[in-house]
Amino acid sequence: MESDDLNPARLPPGTRIGPWCLLEQRGRGASGVVYRAVPAGQQGAEAVALKLALHPGDARFVREAELLSRLRHPAVPRLLDHGDWQPREGVSYAWLVMEWVEGPSLYAWAQVQRPSSRQVLQLLAQLARALEATHAARGLHRDVKGENIRVRSADAQPFLLDFGSGHHLGAATLTSQPFPPGTPAYRSPEAWRYVLRSSKPPAVAYAPGPADDLFALGVTAYRLVTGKYPPSAHPEEEDAWLWRPKALEHWTARVCNPRCSVELSALVSRMLSPRPEDRGSARELAEALEQAARNAGREAEVPLFTGEEPQPAGLFPLPQRVTVRRPPRMRRWPGLAAAGLGGALALSAGGLLSLSRSEEPATSRLAEGEESEDGGTVAVGDSALTALEAPERTPSVWTAIAVDLPSKPLPGQRRPDAKGRCPGKVQVAINGGCWTKLPVDVKVCDDWGGVEYRGACYQPAMTWERPATSGPAARDDSP
Repeated sequence: MESDDLNPARLPPGTRIGPWCLLEQRGRGASGVVYRAVPAGQQGAEAVALKLALHPGDARFVREAELLSRLRHPAVPRLLDHGDWQPREGVSYAWLVMEWVEGPSLYAWAQVQRPSSRQVLQLLAQLARALEATHAARGLHRDVKGENIRVRSADAQPFLLDFGSGHHLGAATLTSQPFPPGTPAYRSPEAWRYVLRSSKPPAVAYAPGPADDLFALGVTAYRLVTGKYPPSAHPEEEDAWLWRPKALEHWTARVCNPRCSVELSALVSRMLSPRPEDRGSARELAEALEQAARNAGREAEVPLFTGEEPQPAGLFPLPQRVTVRRPPRMRRWPGLAAAGLGGALALSAGGLLSLSRSEEPATSRLAEGEESEDGGTVAVGDSALTALEAPERTPSVWTAIAVDLPSKPLPGQRRPDAKGRCPGKVQVAINGGCWTKLPVDVKVCDDWGGVEYRGACYQPAMTWERPATSGPAARDDSP
């Protein structure tokens, strides 16, 4: 067992990492930890974000440094330095140093600022331009979401963060999972179709493209505007039928939030198109967003939220999805036959609960403010590379388990039976709750929305209530 002065997760202030002096820890996940730091011997210097690997020889840091070194864009933090820390002979931990971004996460910013449609169009345009620069550098982000976007307090400049899941042309493939790193709730329909198209896991992992980044930006935009996730694109989910062409109009951003302008709603729907070719390129999307911001009428000046939207109850509110009443007849999707994959995908929706379409949009179930409920992924990356200047908010279930499993079951988590047993072969009882053991390496546990515990990767097994198949969907107010 490492002593604290050598453990990258618990380094004291004053520790030297290369030419940098650590000030304080600001975030931690399964693969990395983030510290505020300054140049050694310059305590009054401007602070930077130093991201240190938790596992020796983590090649993802090298890949991230290479991708960031190719990017020069005002909406992407600058890479300032990188190297390896060797606390003792034969052990080396990679580190990166980046520009510090002072400000809240995207959803926390929206909760406080209550932006208008025009402001959101302008912000999304800048993020699309950041993706344009990434794609022009022959790279992909692969984990666009609210948690990985910060809005600088000084000037409301958005920053696309956490390129730790990114990839670039020529980079080595580091995992053999069916999906690349990313967050399930933001995964594109074509990615799900590729993996679930046959009864066996694919021999070659799904290879995302620029359209996957744009779809994830669409999910981010939808949640920013409505406070909810769009329907799951996973074909095994109850609301998968909503991705059929004739059903798309039932859950547009404007349907869920009438304060959303027509222009913004249309562009969010474009990003969420089930057909990747209809999303266009990042450049085309950015141009459309910029044009809409210029030409939209007075309706685009109306704040998207009033500040009086209902807030989630309970200590650990879970994010929710918009749902629509299911028609009487629905085609059944083929079963998920990849048995080894089934457990890992059991919480592909991030343990999300359902809402009826008639329910008022809840701006900030955002209240996870830090977006730590973002699809159920606990990731460090650059998303923790900032001062946590979030407003007062209700803590999130995912924040609570980012480092250690909670000492008691989470709200909505399945409980063991009287004999202390959990259902199925992949669920185990830990601290009074049922947890699903994922068949993945602990080094990629955070990429699957899991938590490392005693050398294995786990997700909380949540209870589900299926929406009614006739009549209005039942409202579920449980946390």
